[in-house]
Amino acid sequence: MNAMLESPAGDDLNIPDSGGMNLFTCDPDLARLLAAYLPEDVLGPWLPELERLGARAGGELDQLALSADKNPPVLASRTRRGEDLQRVIKHPDFVALERVAYAELGLASLSHVPDGPPPLIKYALTYLFVQAEFGLCCPVSMTDSLTRTLRKYGSPELVERYLPMLASRDFDSLYQGAMFMTEQAAGSDVARTRTRARREDGAWKLYGDKWFCSNPDADLAMVLARPDDAPEGMAGVTLFLLPKHLPDGTCNTYRIVRLKDKLGSRSMASGEIVLEGATAYLIGEVGRGFQQMADMVNMSRLSNGVRAAGLMRRALSEALFVARNRQAFGKRLLDMPLMQRQLLKMMLPAEQARAMYMQIATLLPLADSGDEAAQKCVRILTPLIKFRACRDARKVTGDAMEVRGGVGYIEEWSDPRLVRDAHLGSIWEGTSNIVALDIARAVTREDALVPLERYLRNRLSEAALPEAAEWLLGDCLARAVAAMASVAEQRRHEQVRQAGGALYHIATAIFMAWEARRLAPDHRRLALALLVLRHRLLPRDPLQLPVPDAVDDLLPRLAAEASLTLDEALSLLPN
Repeated sequence: MNAMLESPAGDDLNIPDSGGMNLFTCDPDLARLLAAYLPEDVLGPWLPELERLGARAGGELDQLALSADKNPPVLASRTRRGEDLQRVIKHPDFVALERVAYAELGLASLSHVPDGPPPLIKYALTYLFVQAEFGLCCPVSMTDSLTRTLRKYGSPELVERYLPMLASRDFDSLYQGAMFMTEQAAGSDVARTRTRARREDGAWKLYGDKWFCSNPDADLAMVLARPDDAPEGMAGVTLFLLPKHLPDGTCNTYRIVRLKDKLGSRSMASGEIVLEGATAYLIGEVGRGFQQMADMVNMSRLSNGVRAAGLMRRALSEALFVARNRQAFGKRLLDMPLMQRQLLKMMLPAEQARAMYMQIATLLPLADSGDEAAQKCVRILTPLIKFRACRDARKVTGDAMEVRGGVGYIEEWSDPRLVRDAHLGSIWEGTSNIVALDIARAVTREDALVPLERYLRNRLSEAALPEAAEWLLGDCLARAVAAMASVAEQRRHEQVRQAGGALYHIATAIFMAWEARRLAPDHRRLALALLVLRHRLLPRDPLQLPVPDAVDDLLPRLAAEASLTLDEALSLLPN
Protein backbone atom coordinates (compact mmCIF):
# COMPACT_ATOMS: atom_id res chain seq x y z
CA MET A 1 0.00 0.00 0.00
CA ASN A 2 1.27 3.44 -0.89
CA ALA A 3 2.29 5.27 2.28
CA MET A 4 0.50 8.37 1.02
CA LEU A 5 -2.83 6.59 1.49
CA GLU A 6 -2.16 6.09 5.18
CA SER A 7 -0.43 9.39 6.00
CA PRO A 8 -2.42 12.33 4.66
CA ALA A 9 -0.95 15.79 4.95
CA GLY A 10 -2.73 18.20 7.29
CA ASP A 11 -4.65 15.78 9.53
CA ASP A 12 -5.73 18.58 11.89
CA LEU A 13 -7.28 20.46 8.99
CA ASN A 14 -9.15 17.35 7.80
CA ILE A 15 -8.34 18.20 4.19
CA PRO A 16 -6.47 15.19 2.79
CA ASP A 17 -3.81 16.23 0.28
CA SER A 18 -2.87 13.50 -2.19
CA GLY A 19 0.05 15.43 -3.65
CA GLY A 20 2.91 13.05 -4.40
CA MET A 21 0.72 9.94 -4.54
CA ASN A 22 2.20 7.24 -6.80
CA LEU A 23 -0.55 6.70 -9.36
CA PHE A 24 0.84 3.29 -10.30
CA THR A 25 1.22 1.72 -6.88
CA CYS A 26 -1.99 3.22 -5.45
CA ASP A 27 -3.91 1.34 -8.16
CA PRO A 28 -4.06 -2.23 -6.83
CA ASP A 29 -5.02 -3.90 -10.12
CA LEU A 30 -2.87 -2.19 -12.74
CA ALA A 31 0.33 -4.23 -12.41
CA ARG A 32 -1.63 -7.46 -11.96
CA LEU A 33 -3.77 -6.80 -15.02
CA LEU A 34 -0.75 -6.06 -17.16
CA ALA A 35 0.73 -9.35 -15.98
CA ALA A 36 -2.48 -11.10 -17.03
CA TYR A 37 -2.13 -9.76 -20.56
CA LEU A 38 1.65 -9.76 -21.11
CA PRO A 39 4.33 -12.44 -20.69
CA GLU A 40 6.63 -11.91 -17.74
CA ASP A 41 9.71 -11.44 -19.94
CA VAL A 42 7.92 -8.67 -21.86
CA LEU A 43 6.36 -6.84 -18.90
CA GLY A 44 9.18 -7.27 -16.40
CA PRO A 45 11.65 -4.76 -17.88
CA TRP A 46 8.89 -2.12 -18.06
CA LEU A 47 7.62 -2.38 -14.49
CA PRO A 48 10.30 -0.07 -13.03
CA GLU A 49 9.50 2.50 -15.73
CA LEU A 50 5.79 2.28 -14.98
CA GLU A 51 6.38 2.70 -11.25
CA ARG A 52 8.64 5.71 -11.84
CA LEU A 53 6.05 7.25 -14.13
CA GLY A 54 3.33 6.67 -11.53
CA ALA A 55 5.39 8.58 -8.96
CA ARG A 56 6.11 11.41 -11.40
CA ALA A 57 2.49 11.62 -12.58
CA GLY A 58 1.24 12.08 -9.03
CA GLY A 59 3.90 14.66 -8.20
CA GLU A 60 6.24 16.44 -10.59
CA LEU A 61 4.15 16.00 -13.77
CA ASP A 62 0.93 16.93 -12.02
CA GLN A 63 2.46 20.21 -10.86
CA LEU A 64 3.72 20.95 -14.36
CA ALA A 65 0.27 20.20 -15.74
CA LEU A 66 -1.47 22.47 -13.25
CA SER A 67 0.90 25.27 -14.26
CA ALA A 68 0.52 24.64 -18.00
CA ASP A 69 -3.26 24.66 -17.61
CA LYS A 70 -3.11 28.11 -16.02
CA ASN A 71 -0.61 29.45 -18.58
CA PRO A 72 -2.03 28.54 -22.00
CA PRO A 73 -0.06 29.00 -25.23
CA VAL A 74 -0.14 32.28 -27.13
CA LEU A 75 0.23 33.03 -30.81
CA ALA A 76 3.08 35.23 -32.02
CA SER A 77 1.99 36.14 -35.54
CA ARG A 78 4.79 38.50 -36.51
CA THR A 79 8.22 39.65 -35.43
CA ARG A 80 8.72 43.19 -34.19
CA ARG A 81 9.93 44.06 -37.74
CA GLY A 82 6.65 42.87 -39.23
CA GLU A 83 7.89 39.54 -40.60
CA ASP A 84 5.52 36.58 -40.54
CA LEU A 85 6.42 34.38 -37.58
CA GLN A 86 3.47 32.03 -37.04
CA ARG A 87 4.88 30.68 -33.82
CA VAL A 88 2.93 29.23 -30.93
CA ILE A 89 4.71 30.16 -27.72
CA LYS A 90 4.28 27.44 -25.12
CA HIS A 91 4.81 27.83 -21.41
CA PRO A 92 8.09 26.26 -20.21
CA ASP A 93 6.19 23.82 -18.02
CA PHE A 94 4.29 22.51 -21.05
CA VAL A 95 7.58 22.15 -22.92
CA ALA A 96 8.89 20.16 -19.96
CA LEU A 97 5.88 17.85 -20.29
CA GLU A 98 6.59 17.52 -24.03
CA ARG A 99 10.13 16.42 -23.27
CA VAL A 100 8.84 13.68 -20.98
CA ALA A 101 6.16 12.44 -23.41
CA TYR A 102 8.07 12.59 -26.69
CA ALA A 103 11.71 12.12 -25.70
CA GLU A 104 11.87 10.31 -22.36
CA LEU A 105 8.87 8.01 -22.76
CA GLY A 106 8.66 7.96 -26.55
CA LEU A 107 4.86 7.79 -26.48
CA ALA A 108 4.57 8.89 -30.12
CA SER A 109 7.38 6.73 -31.47
CA LEU A 110 7.26 3.41 -29.58
CA SER A 111 5.07 1.82 -32.27
CA HIS A 112 7.38 2.87 -35.10
CA VAL A 113 10.80 1.65 -34.05
CA PRO A 114 12.27 -1.80 -34.72
CA ASP A 115 11.64 -4.29 -31.91
CA GLY A 116 9.40 -1.84 -30.09
CA PRO A 117 7.21 -3.03 -27.19
CA PRO A 118 3.68 -4.36 -27.72
CA PRO A 119 0.93 -1.72 -27.99
CA LEU A 120 -0.31 -2.42 -24.47
CA ILE A 121 2.94 -1.07 -23.02
CA LYS A 122 2.51 2.19 -24.92
CA TYR A 123 -1.10 2.49 -23.81
CA ALA A 124 -0.24 1.66 -20.19
CA LEU A 125 2.33 4.47 -20.20
CA THR A 126 -0.24 6.80 -21.78
CA TYR A 127 -2.84 5.71 -19.23
CA LEU A 128 -0.52 6.85 -16.43
CA PHE A 129 0.74 9.99 -18.16
CA VAL A 130 -2.77 11.27 -18.92
CA GLN A 131 -3.63 11.05 -15.23
CA ALA A 132 -1.32 14.05 -14.89
CA GLU A 133 -1.62 15.80 -18.27
CA PHE A 134 -4.49 15.41 -20.74
CA GLY A 135 -3.98 18.14 -23.35
CA LEU A 136 -0.55 17.01 -24.54
CA CYS A 137 -1.85 13.51 -25.19
CA CYS A 138 -3.72 14.86 -28.23
CA PRO A 139 -0.57 15.93 -30.16
CA VAL A 140 1.17 12.76 -29.01
CA SER A 141 -1.69 10.62 -30.32
CA MET A 142 -1.89 12.55 -33.60
CA THR A 143 1.85 12.18 -34.13
CA ASP A 144 1.61 8.45 -33.53
CA SER A 145 -1.44 8.10 -35.81
CA LEU A 146 -0.01 10.33 -38.56
CA THR A 147 3.14 8.19 -38.61
CA ARG A 148 1.02 5.05 -38.90
CA THR A 149 -0.97 6.52 -41.80
CA LEU A 150 2.13 7.79 -43.57
CA ARG A 151 3.79 4.38 -43.33
CA LYS A 152 0.64 2.69 -44.63
CA TYR A 153 -0.28 5.00 -47.54
CA GLY A 154 2.62 7.39 -48.15
CA SER A 155 5.06 7.06 -51.01
CA PRO A 156 8.44 5.47 -50.21
CA GLU A 157 10.09 8.88 -50.78
CA LEU A 158 7.87 10.57 -48.17
CA VAL A 159 8.34 7.75 -45.68
CA GLU A 160 12.10 7.88 -46.12
CA ARG A 161 12.14 11.65 -45.71
CA TYR A 162 9.94 12.03 -42.65
CA LEU A 163 9.85 8.75 -40.70
CA PRO A 164 13.25 9.27 -39.02
CA MET A 165 12.08 12.56 -37.47
CA LEU A 166 8.65 11.22 -36.53
CA ALA A 167 10.18 8.20 -34.81
CA SER A 168 12.97 10.18 -33.16
CA ARG A 169 13.29 10.68 -29.40
CA ASP A 170 15.76 13.54 -29.75
CA PHE A 171 13.64 16.44 -28.54
CA ASP A 172 15.49 19.06 -30.58
CA SER A 173 15.02 17.26 -33.91
CA LEU A 174 11.85 15.15 -33.60
CA TYR A 175 8.71 16.05 -35.53
CA GLN A 176 5.23 16.45 -34.08
CA GLY A 177 2.08 15.68 -36.06
CA ALA A 178 -1.47 16.95 -36.43
CA MET A 179 -4.54 16.46 -38.58
CA PHE A 180 -6.53 19.31 -40.08
CA MET A 181 -10.00 18.12 -41.08
CA THR A 182 -12.65 20.34 -39.53
CA GLU A 183 -14.13 23.26 -41.47
CA GLN A 184 -16.95 25.62 -40.52
CA ALA A 185 -19.46 23.75 -42.67
CA ALA A 186 -17.72 20.37 -42.46
CA GLY A 187 -17.40 19.00 -38.97
CA SER A 188 -18.50 15.39 -38.73
CA ASP A 189 -19.87 15.63 -42.30
CA VAL A 190 -16.52 15.37 -44.08
CA ALA A 191 -18.27 15.22 -47.46
CA ARG A 192 -18.81 18.99 -47.16
CA THR A 193 -15.05 19.68 -47.24
CA ARG A 194 -14.36 22.82 -49.29
CA THR A 195 -10.58 23.20 -49.01
CA ARG A 196 -9.25 23.06 -52.59
CA ALA A 197 -6.21 21.21 -53.93
CA ARG A 198 -4.73 22.41 -57.24
CA ARG A 199 -1.85 21.20 -59.37
CA GLU A 200 0.50 24.13 -59.96
CA ASP A 201 3.90 23.73 -61.59
CA GLY A 202 3.87 20.01 -60.88
CA ALA A 203 3.05 20.36 -57.17
CA TRP A 204 -0.14 20.23 -55.11
CA LYS A 205 -1.20 23.53 -53.54
CA LEU A 206 -3.91 23.83 -50.89
CA TYR A 207 -6.35 26.75 -50.49
CA GLY A 208 -9.00 27.16 -47.81
CA ASP A 209 -9.85 27.46 -44.12
CA LYS A 210 -9.50 24.81 -41.43
CA TRP A 211 -11.62 25.68 -38.43
CA PHE A 212 -10.32 23.56 -35.54
CA CYS A 213 -6.70 22.46 -35.72
CA SER A 214 -5.10 21.13 -32.56
CA ASN A 215 -1.32 21.43 -32.41
CA PRO A 216 -1.53 23.97 -35.26
CA ASP A 217 2.22 24.58 -35.51
CA ALA A 218 3.03 20.87 -35.86
CA ASP A 219 5.86 19.96 -38.19
CA LEU A 220 3.55 17.77 -40.29
CA ALA A 221 -0.22 17.58 -40.65
CA MET A 222 -2.60 15.30 -42.50
CA VAL A 223 -5.12 17.48 -44.35
CA LEU A 224 -8.31 16.69 -46.22
CA ALA A 225 -8.91 18.71 -49.39
CA ARG A 226 -10.81 18.42 -52.67
CA PRO A 227 -8.92 18.54 -56.01
CA ASP A 228 -10.45 21.00 -58.46
CA ASP A 229 -11.53 18.29 -60.88
CA ALA A 230 -12.80 15.90 -58.18
CA PRO A 231 -16.54 15.25 -57.73
CA GLU A 232 -18.61 16.70 -54.93
CA GLY A 233 -19.33 14.62 -51.86
CA MET A 234 -17.15 12.04 -50.16
CA ALA A 235 -15.84 10.69 -53.46
CA GLY A 236 -13.77 13.82 -54.02
CA VAL A 237 -12.17 14.13 -50.60
CA THR A 238 -8.42 13.47 -50.77
CA LEU A 239 -5.66 13.16 -48.19
CA PHE A 240 -2.50 15.29 -48.23
CA LEU A 241 0.58 15.66 -46.06
CA LEU A 242 1.26 19.29 -45.17
CA PRO A 243 4.79 20.17 -43.96
CA LYS A 244 5.43 23.23 -41.82
CA HIS A 245 8.70 23.83 -43.65
CA LEU A 246 9.57 23.05 -47.25
CA PRO A 247 12.66 21.02 -48.17
CA ASP A 248 14.66 24.22 -48.71
CA GLY A 249 13.89 25.33 -45.13
CA THR A 250 11.40 28.08 -46.00
CA CYS A 251 8.05 28.31 -44.25
CA ASN A 252 5.07 26.86 -46.04
CA THR A 253 2.33 29.28 -47.09
CA TYR A 254 -0.36 28.95 -44.47
CA ARG A 255 -1.26 31.11 -41.47
CA ILE A 256 -2.52 30.43 -37.97
CA VAL A 257 -5.27 33.02 -37.71
CA ARG A 258 -5.96 32.68 -33.99
CA LEU A 259 -5.91 30.22 -31.10
CA LYS A 260 -9.09 28.88 -29.55
CA ASP A 261 -10.13 29.79 -26.01
CA LYS A 262 -11.22 26.33 -24.85
CA LEU A 263 -13.08 24.93 -21.85
CA GLY A 264 -10.46 22.21 -21.33
CA SER A 265 -7.11 21.03 -22.69
CA ARG A 266 -5.99 24.62 -22.18
CA SER A 267 -2.34 23.66 -22.03
CA MET A 268 -2.34 22.62 -25.71
CA ALA A 269 -2.89 25.02 -28.59
CA SER A 270 -5.81 24.63 -30.99
CA GLY A 271 -6.25 27.16 -33.75
CA GLU A 272 -7.75 28.23 -37.05
CA ILE A 273 -5.62 27.96 -40.16
CA VAL A 274 -5.83 29.61 -43.59
CA LEU A 275 -4.10 27.75 -46.40
CA GLU A 276 -2.80 30.17 -49.03
CA GLY A 277 -1.38 27.93 -51.71
CA ALA A 278 0.46 25.74 -49.22
CA THR A 279 2.57 22.99 -50.74
CA ALA A 280 1.36 19.50 -49.82
CA TYR A 281 2.01 15.92 -50.86
CA LEU A 282 -0.66 13.50 -52.05
CA ILE A 283 -1.16 10.51 -49.72
CA GLY A 284 -2.60 7.44 -51.40
CA GLU A 285 -5.26 7.84 -54.09
CA VAL A 286 -7.26 10.88 -55.14
CA GLY A 287 -10.80 10.57 -53.80
CA ARG A 288 -9.90 8.04 -51.10
CA GLY A 289 -8.96 10.60 -48.48
CA PHE A 290 -11.49 9.81 -45.81
CA GLN A 291 -11.07 6.05 -46.13
CA GLN A 292 -7.31 6.45 -45.80
CA MET A 293 -7.63 8.85 -42.89
CA ALA A 294 -10.14 6.55 -41.18
CA ASP A 295 -7.31 4.42 -39.80
CA MET A 296 -5.70 7.53 -38.30
CA VAL A 297 -9.05 8.59 -36.86
CA ASN A 298 -9.68 5.11 -35.44
CA MET A 299 -6.31 5.09 -33.68
CA SER A 300 -7.06 8.56 -32.31
CA ARG A 301 -10.42 7.28 -31.10
CA LEU A 302 -8.70 4.43 -29.30
CA SER A 303 -6.36 6.96 -27.73
CA ASN A 304 -9.44 8.94 -26.65
CA GLY A 305 -10.74 5.80 -24.92
CA VAL A 306 -7.42 5.23 -23.15
CA ARG A 307 -7.38 8.86 -22.04
CA ALA A 308 -10.95 8.59 -20.73
CA ALA A 309 -9.98 5.48 -18.80
CA GLY A 310 -6.97 7.32 -17.36
CA LEU A 311 -9.03 10.35 -16.35
CA MET A 312 -11.55 8.10 -14.61
CA ARG A 313 -8.80 6.24 -12.76
CA ARG A 314 -7.19 9.48 -11.60
CA ALA A 315 -10.57 10.75 -10.44
CA LEU A 316 -11.27 7.48 -8.64
CA SER A 317 -7.83 7.41 -6.99
CA GLU A 318 -8.40 10.96 -5.72
CA ALA A 319 -11.87 10.10 -4.43
CA LEU A 320 -10.61 6.95 -2.69
CA PHE A 321 -7.80 8.92 -1.07
CA VAL A 322 -10.23 11.49 0.30
CA ALA A 323 -12.69 8.83 1.43
CA ARG A 324 -9.96 6.93 3.29
CA ASN A 325 -8.51 9.96 5.00
CA ARG A 326 -11.32 12.46 5.65
CA GLN A 327 -13.42 12.28 8.82
CA ALA A 328 -17.05 13.34 9.14
CA PHE A 329 -19.51 12.70 11.95
CA GLY A 330 -16.95 10.56 13.75
CA LYS A 331 -16.30 8.23 10.81
CA ARG A 332 -14.10 7.97 7.76
CA LEU A 333 -16.04 8.76 4.60
CA LEU A 334 -15.08 5.32 3.31
CA ASP A 335 -17.05 3.69 6.14
CA MET A 336 -20.32 5.37 5.14
CA PRO A 337 -22.69 3.30 2.95
CA LEU A 338 -23.73 6.22 0.74
CA MET A 339 -20.10 7.04 0.01
CA GLN A 340 -19.37 3.39 -0.68
CA ARG A 341 -22.13 3.35 -3.28
CA GLN A 342 -20.88 6.53 -4.87
CA LEU A 343 -17.36 5.13 -5.11
CA LEU A 344 -18.67 1.91 -6.62
CA LYS A 345 -20.62 3.87 -9.23
CA MET A 346 -17.37 5.54 -10.22
CA MET A 347 -15.37 2.33 -10.08
CA LEU A 348 -17.55 0.35 -12.50
CA PRO A 349 -17.14 2.59 -15.59
CA ALA A 350 -13.47 3.16 -14.80
CA GLU A 351 -12.81 -0.58 -14.74
CA GLN A 352 -14.96 -1.21 -17.81
CA ALA A 353 -12.92 1.25 -19.85
CA ARG A 354 -9.65 -0.21 -18.62
CA ALA A 355 -10.65 -3.77 -19.55
CA MET A 356 -11.78 -2.58 -22.98
CA TYR A 357 -8.59 -0.74 -23.91
CA MET A 358 -6.41 -3.61 -22.73
CA GLN A 359 -8.32 -6.07 -24.89
CA ILE A 360 -8.10 -3.80 -27.96
CA ALA A 361 -4.38 -3.29 -27.40
CA THR A 362 -3.96 -7.07 -27.28
CA LEU A 363 -5.79 -7.46 -30.59
CA LEU A 364 -3.82 -4.74 -32.40
CA PRO A 365 -0.67 -6.77 -33.19
CA LEU A 366 -2.84 -9.54 -34.65
CA ALA A 367 -4.79 -7.01 -36.70
CA ASP A 368 -1.62 -5.37 -38.00
CA SER A 369 -0.20 -8.75 -38.99
CA GLY A 370 -3.22 -9.39 -41.25
CA ASP A 371 -5.59 -11.37 -39.01
CA GLU A 372 -8.95 -10.44 -40.54
CA ALA A 373 -11.02 -11.41 -37.49
CA ALA A 374 -8.81 -9.30 -35.23
CA GLN A 375 -9.06 -6.39 -37.68
CA LYS A 376 -12.84 -6.52 -37.53
CA CYS A 377 -12.86 -6.77 -33.74
CA VAL A 378 -10.62 -3.71 -33.47
CA ARG A 379 -12.80 -1.92 -36.01
CA ILE A 380 -15.95 -2.23 -33.88
CA LEU A 381 -14.45 -2.19 -30.37
CA THR A 382 -12.69 1.13 -31.02
CA PRO A 383 -15.83 3.22 -31.65
CA LEU A 384 -17.46 1.34 -28.77
CA ILE A 385 -14.87 2.56 -26.26
CA LYS A 386 -14.86 6.06 -27.76
CA PHE A 387 -18.66 6.23 -27.55
CA ARG A 388 -19.17 4.98 -24.01
CA ALA A 389 -15.98 5.57 -22.01
CA CYS A 390 -15.68 9.22 -23.03
CA ARG A 391 -19.22 9.90 -21.86
CA ASP A 392 -18.67 7.98 -18.63
CA ALA A 393 -15.57 10.06 -17.87
CA ARG A 394 -17.66 13.23 -17.67
CA LYS A 395 -19.78 11.81 -14.84
CA VAL A 396 -16.98 10.01 -13.00
CA THR A 397 -14.77 13.10 -12.84
CA GLY A 398 -17.73 15.17 -11.66
CA ASP A 399 -18.57 12.69 -8.93
CA ALA A 400 -14.94 12.67 -7.78
CA MET A 401 -15.00 16.44 -7.45
CA GLU A 402 -18.07 16.06 -5.25
CA VAL A 403 -16.28 13.58 -2.97
CA ARG A 404 -13.62 16.19 -2.27
CA GLY A 405 -16.35 18.75 -1.61
CA GLY A 406 -15.96 22.50 -1.92
CA VAL A 407 -12.18 22.21 -1.99
CA GLY A 408 -12.52 20.08 -5.12
CA TYR A 409 -14.09 23.01 -6.94
CA ILE A 410 -10.96 25.10 -6.47
CA GLU A 411 -8.51 25.26 -9.36
CA GLU A 412 -5.51 24.63 -7.09
CA TRP A 413 -6.59 20.99 -7.05
CA SER A 414 -6.72 18.54 -9.96
CA ASP A 415 -10.49 17.97 -9.88
CA PRO A 416 -11.69 20.95 -11.98
CA ARG A 417 -9.09 20.25 -14.64
CA LEU A 418 -10.17 16.61 -14.86
CA VAL A 419 -13.81 17.64 -15.26
CA ARG A 420 -13.04 20.19 -17.98
CA ASP A 421 -10.75 17.84 -19.87
CA ALA A 422 -13.22 14.95 -19.67
CA HIS A 423 -15.80 16.86 -21.70
CA LEU A 424 -13.57 17.00 -24.73
CA GLY A 425 -13.34 13.24 -25.24
CA SER A 426 -16.89 12.88 -26.50
CA ILE A 427 -16.40 15.68 -29.04
CA TRP A 428 -12.92 15.02 -30.47
CA GLU A 429 -12.77 12.59 -33.41
CA GLY A 430 -16.55 12.48 -33.69
CA THR A 431 -19.36 13.30 -31.29
CA SER A 432 -21.26 10.54 -29.49
CA ASN A 433 -23.98 10.37 -32.15
CA ILE A 434 -21.45 10.15 -34.98
CA VAL A 435 -19.42 7.46 -33.25
CA ALA A 436 -22.54 5.46 -32.35
CA LEU A 437 -23.51 5.49 -36.03
CA ASP A 438 -20.00 4.29 -36.84
CA ILE A 439 -20.60 1.23 -34.64
CA ALA A 440 -23.59 0.41 -36.83
CA ARG A 441 -21.49 1.05 -39.94
CA ALA A 442 -18.92 -1.46 -38.73
CA VAL A 443 -21.75 -4.01 -38.51
CA THR A 444 -23.39 -3.41 -41.89
CA ARG A 445 -20.45 -2.47 -44.11
CA GLU A 446 -17.65 -4.53 -42.58
CA ASP A 447 -19.49 -7.44 -40.99
CA ALA A 448 -17.61 -6.88 -37.72
CA LEU A 449 -20.30 -8.16 -35.36
CA VAL A 450 -19.90 -11.86 -36.21
CA PRO A 451 -16.16 -12.08 -35.40
CA LEU A 452 -16.70 -9.91 -32.32
CA GLU A 453 -19.36 -12.28 -30.97
CA ARG A 454 -17.04 -15.22 -31.65
CA TYR A 455 -14.19 -13.46 -29.84
CA LEU A 456 -16.38 -12.65 -26.85
CA ARG A 457 -17.67 -16.22 -26.61
CA ASN A 458 -14.09 -17.51 -26.67
CA ARG A 459 -13.18 -15.12 -23.86
CA LEU A 460 -16.26 -16.23 -21.92
CA SER A 461 -15.29 -19.88 -22.35
CA GLU A 462 -11.73 -19.15 -21.19
CA ALA A 463 -13.12 -17.48 -18.05
CA ALA A 464 -14.23 -20.99 -16.94
CA LEU A 465 -17.12 -19.67 -14.88
CA PRO A 466 -19.65 -21.72 -12.94
CA GLU A 467 -22.65 -22.64 -15.07
CA ALA A 468 -25.08 -20.02 -13.79
CA ALA A 469 -22.67 -17.12 -14.33
CA GLU A 470 -21.61 -18.34 -17.77
CA TRP A 471 -25.23 -18.79 -18.83
CA LEU A 472 -26.21 -15.30 -17.70
CA LEU A 473 -23.29 -13.61 -19.49
CA GLY A 474 -23.89 -15.73 -22.60
CA ASP A 475 -27.59 -14.91 -22.67
CA CYS A 476 -26.94 -11.17 -22.31
CA LEU A 477 -24.36 -11.41 -25.10
CA ALA A 478 -26.80 -13.13 -27.46
CA ARG A 479 -29.45 -10.49 -26.79
CA ALA A 480 -27.05 -7.57 -27.14
CA VAL A 481 -25.68 -8.92 -30.43
CA ALA A 482 -29.19 -9.51 -31.77
CA ALA A 483 -30.25 -5.99 -30.79
CA MET A 484 -27.18 -4.41 -32.43
CA ALA A 485 -27.65 -6.45 -35.61
CA SER A 486 -31.33 -5.54 -35.86
CA VAL A 487 -30.77 -1.83 -35.26
CA ALA A 488 -27.88 -1.65 -37.74
CA GLU A 489 -29.48 -3.68 -40.51
CA GLN A 490 -32.83 -1.90 -40.29
CA ARG A 491 -31.11 1.50 -39.98
CA ARG A 492 -33.03 2.39 -36.82
CA HIS A 493 -30.62 5.19 -36.07
CA GLU A 494 -32.67 6.49 -33.17
CA GLN A 495 -31.86 3.29 -31.24
CA VAL A 496 -28.20 2.89 -32.16
CA ARG A 497 -26.95 4.46 -28.93
CA GLN A 498 -29.00 2.08 -26.81
CA ALA A 499 -27.83 -0.94 -28.78
CA GLY A 500 -24.21 0.25 -28.82
CA GLY A 501 -24.27 0.87 -25.09
CA ALA A 502 -25.60 -2.64 -24.45
CA LEU A 503 -22.86 -4.18 -26.60
CA TYR A 504 -20.21 -2.19 -24.72
CA HIS A 505 -21.53 -3.27 -21.34
CA ILE A 506 -21.67 -6.99 -22.14
CA ALA A 507 -18.26 -6.91 -23.82
CA THR A 508 -16.62 -5.25 -20.83
CA ALA A 509 -18.41 -7.59 -18.40
CA ILE A 510 -17.03 -10.62 -20.27
CA PHE A 511 -13.56 -9.06 -20.42
CA MET A 512 -13.56 -8.49 -16.66
CA ALA A 513 -14.76 -12.07 -16.04
CA TRP A 514 -11.87 -13.28 -18.22
CA GLU A 515 -9.46 -11.10 -16.24
CA ALA A 516 -10.80 -12.47 -12.95
CA ARG A 517 -9.79 -15.97 -13.98
CA ARG A 518 -6.21 -14.78 -14.43
CA LEU A 519 -6.17 -12.82 -11.19
CA ALA A 520 -7.52 -15.73 -9.12
CA PRO A 521 -7.85 -16.30 -6.22
CA ASP A 522 -9.00 -12.67 -6.21
CA HIS A 523 -12.36 -12.60 -8.05
CA ARG A 524 -13.27 -8.97 -7.45
CA ARG A 525 -13.32 -8.32 -11.19
CA LEU A 526 -15.95 -11.02 -11.64
CA ALA A 527 -18.00 -9.23 -8.99
CA LEU A 528 -17.64 -6.01 -11.00
CA ALA A 529 -18.70 -7.84 -14.15
CA LEU A 530 -21.86 -9.11 -12.47
CA LEU A 531 -22.58 -5.62 -11.16
CA VAL A 532 -22.35 -4.30 -14.72
CA LEU A 533 -25.09 -6.76 -15.66
CA ARG A 534 -27.22 -5.74 -12.68
CA HIS A 535 -26.95 -2.02 -13.22
CA ARG A 536 -26.57 -1.69 -17.01
CA LEU A 537 -28.29 -4.61 -18.72
CA LEU A 538 -30.85 -6.41 -16.57
CA PRO A 539 -34.35 -5.00 -16.00
CA ARG A 540 -35.01 -3.01 -12.84
CA ASP A 541 -38.07 -1.21 -11.49
CA PRO A 542 -36.87 2.30 -10.55
CA LEU A 543 -39.81 2.71 -8.15
CA GLN A 544 -39.15 -0.50 -6.22
CA LEU A 545 -36.54 -0.19 -3.53
CA PRO A 546 -34.30 -3.27 -3.56
CA VAL A 547 -34.23 -5.45 -0.48
CA PRO A 548 -30.83 -5.81 1.21
CA ASP A 549 -28.74 -8.48 -0.48
CA ALA A 550 -25.15 -9.53 -1.15
CA VAL A 551 -24.29 -6.17 -2.67
CA ASP A 552 -24.91 -4.49 0.67
CA ASP A 553 -22.79 -7.06 2.49
CA LEU A 554 -19.87 -6.70 0.05
CA LEU A 555 -20.18 -2.96 -0.49
CA PRO A 556 -17.46 -1.92 2.01
CA ARG A 557 -14.92 -4.29 0.46
CA LEU A 558 -15.87 -3.47 -3.12
CA ALA A 559 -15.49 0.24 -2.43
CA ALA A 560 -12.16 -0.36 -0.71
CA GLU A 561 -10.84 -2.35 -3.72
CA ALA A 562 -10.34 -5.38 -1.47
CA SER A 563 -10.02 -8.91 -2.85
CA LEU A 564 -13.03 -11.26 -3.02
CA THR A 565 -13.36 -15.02 -3.18
CA LEU A 566 -15.16 -16.76 -6.03
CA ASP A 567 -18.15 -17.55 -3.80
CA GLU A 568 -18.39 -13.95 -2.69
CA ALA A 569 -18.33 -12.74 -6.30
CA LEU A 570 -20.96 -15.29 -7.33
CA SER A 571 -23.24 -14.11 -4.53
CA LEU A 572 -23.87 -11.07 -6.73
CA LEU A 573 -25.67 -13.19 -9.33
CA PRO A 574 -29.24 -11.88 -9.58
CA ASN A 575 -31.84 -14.09 -7.95
